[in-house]
Amino acid sequence: MIRAEFTFGADDCVTGFSVKGHSGYASQGEDIVCASVSSAVYMTANTITEIIKVTPDTLSESDGLIELRLNDADAEKSKDILSGFLLHMTELEKMYPNFIKIERGAK
Repeated sequence: MIRAEFTFGADDCVTGFSVKGHSGYASQGEDIVCASVSSAVYMTANTITEIIKVTPDTLSESDGLIELRLNDADAEKSKDILSGFLLHMTELEKMYPNFIKIERGAK
């Protein structure tokens, strides 16, 4: 199962996320759930770092895990893309409830 945890700061603004695990929906290379999540994660991280030009406090990637954390000021600059990512992941969770779990972390 893919688990995505979102953290929140001031004004319920998303300040970061971690996404870990594998969906198990299909075999590697044919897993549309994993591909959908991976694409959304990379688009979000790349938009924040390359388009908005924010340097995350944390940006790490290892096998099956990616984590991005921002301070409140940078989260405010990135709030639209982070809110869009949360919405997208929530919709994917509704479509594939046995394969994706969204968790809302501490503020």
